[in-house]
Amino acid sequence: MLFLVIAKDGTDPDAPARRASVREAHLEGARALAANGTMQMGGALLDEAGGMIGSALIVEAEDAEAVRALLEADIYHRGGVWRSYEVHPFKRAI
Repeated sequence: MLFLVIAKDGTDPDAPARRASVREAHLEGARALAANGTMQMGGALLDEAGGMIGSALIVEAEDAEAVRALLEADIYHRGGVWRSYEVHPFKRAI
């Protein structure tokens, strides 16, 4: 089953630095999830100035609980980058 994830970063002044400090570790984990087919697509949400303010992911998993476990294991969650996230069932149209 596919799920759309919208994860939002903190909005405090230190949020961009928190993201930058763990970004490479996050991308390493994301590449592994892409390689095994779990992460179908992922990328950064941007503000009007092009700054990263969150993430959008398409994840294949058994259920929403499995997606939440995956998100909570991610360095962006553990490192305090993502302050909230939504998990929605997703149906690919094209």
